[in-house]
Amino acid sequence: MRGTYITATIIAILIALWLFSGQINRDPPKDHPTLAEANQIRAAGSQDATPVRVRARVINATPQEQELVLRGKTENKRSLVVKAETSGRIIARPVERGTRVAAGDLLCQLSDDDRSVSLEESAQALNQARIDYEGSLKLKERALLSESSVAQARARVAAAEAALKRSELDIERTLVRAPFPAIVEDVHLEVGDYVTPGTSCVSLVDMNPMLLVGRIAERDVHELEVGQPATGLLNDGRVVSGVLTFIGQQSDPATRTYAVEVEVPNPEFTLRSGITTRIQVPTTTVMAQKVSPAIFSLDDEGNIGIRTVNELGKVEYHLVHILRDDIDGVWVTGLPEAATIITVGQELVVPGQTVQVSFEPSSGMPASAPPAATPPPGAVTENPRPATNGERKRARDGAALSANSASTHGLAVVATNP
Repeated sequence: MRGTYITATIIAILIALWLFSGQINRDPPKDHPTLAEANQIRAAGSQDATPVRVRARVINATPQEQELVLRGKTENKRSLVVKAETSGRIIARPVERGTRVAAGDLLCQLSDDDRSVSLEESAQALNQARIDYEGSLKLKERALLSESSVAQARARVAAAEAALKRSELDIERTLVRAPFPAIVEDVHLEVGDYVTPGTSCVSLVDMNPMLLVGRIAERDVHELEVGQPATGLLNDGRVVSGVLTFIGQQSDPATRTYAVEVEVPNPEFTLRSGITTRIQVPTTTVMAQKVSPAIFSLDDEGNIGIRTVNELGKVEYHLVHILRDDIDGVWVTGLPEAATIITVGQELVVPGQTVQVSFEPSSGMPASAPPAATPPPGAVTENPRPATNGERKRARDGAALSANSASTHGLAVVATNP
C-alpha cells in the first residue's frame, strides 16, 4: 500500500509541474490599444512602407457672405375697412374686388337727400348774420347800440359759419374715397343698400411696400441691425430684395423669438400677401470653399473635419464649420485658402502619414486646382486610372479593420465611402 501512495504522489507532482511549466517565460497580458493609439501605431508603421495612394483635388477659398436664414412669409403693410360717416342710400359703387385705386378715388356714393337744401339754407343764414353784424357796427359808431348787442351779432355770424361748414362736410361725407393707393380686397355694400354711420363700404389692402415677416432666435438677434440689406426667396421661385426695418424688442413667451420685418418695394403690386419666404440677412464675409459632403469624417470627439495633404505629402486633419449648403455641395470654413483635399481614400489614412497623390480632373468638383499649383512629393499628375479589384478589396479590408478595432473598445466610427 505504501508503494501505491508513493507512486500516486509522484504522478501528482509531475502533473503539477507540467501545468506550471506553461506559465514560465509567458509574456504578460497586453491591453488592447484604443482607436487613437491604433492609428498612431499604423502611422508609425507606414513610414517605412509604400505610401498609400489617394485621390485629391486642390480647391481655393473665395469670399462668401455669412448670413442668417429665417423662415417667414410676405405680408401687406396695412389693410383698412373703409366705413361710411353719414347715413343714406347707396347710389353708386364704382369699384369691384381686385380694383386698383389711388388716393382719393371714389369707393361708394350716398344719396344727397336734403343736404343740398340744408347747405343753401346755411349759406343764406350766414349772409343775413353778416349784414346784421355790419349794421350793428354802424349803430355802435353813432352810440345807438351797446357793445353787448354787437357781440351778439358777431356770435350769430360765427354760428352761421359753423352751420355752413357742417352742411358742406355732410355733403362731402356722401362720397366715400380711398385714403391711400391700394387694392380692393372685398366689397360690403351694393347699390340700393341703406347705411348708417359706421357701416363698412369696402376693404382695402396696401401692397406697396410689401413686408417679409419672420422670427429670429434670441442667440442670433444681436447680429441684426435696422437698415441691413436682406433678400427673400419666395416659395414661387422669385427673389426680392429689401431693407430690414424692424426688430422686435420683446420676445415671444412660448418660442423665445423676436419679430423681424423687411420692407420690399412692390410698385406694380406683383407680390401677394401670405407667400412662404426664406429670408436671408448677410452678416459678415468669410473665406470658404465648396466641397462634397461625402469627404466629411469625424474625429474622436465627434467633430466634422476634412483630411488634406500638405506640401510635404503628409496627411493633415482640419476641423471645418458648415457655412451653408447648395445643390451641388457644401460651403465650409476652416481649411487653408489653397487646400489639397483627399477625395478618395481618406478613410484609409491618418494625420501625419505620407501618401501618394493622384489629382482629379477639374470637372469632378466645383473648384479646380490652380494652373501653377505645385503637387506634393510623390504626387501623380496624370489622370487617375480606375481602381482594380485588388485595390477595392484592400480598401474594404482596411475600413472593416478600423470598424472592428473601434467596436472592440466601445468607440463609434463613421467612415465615408469613396
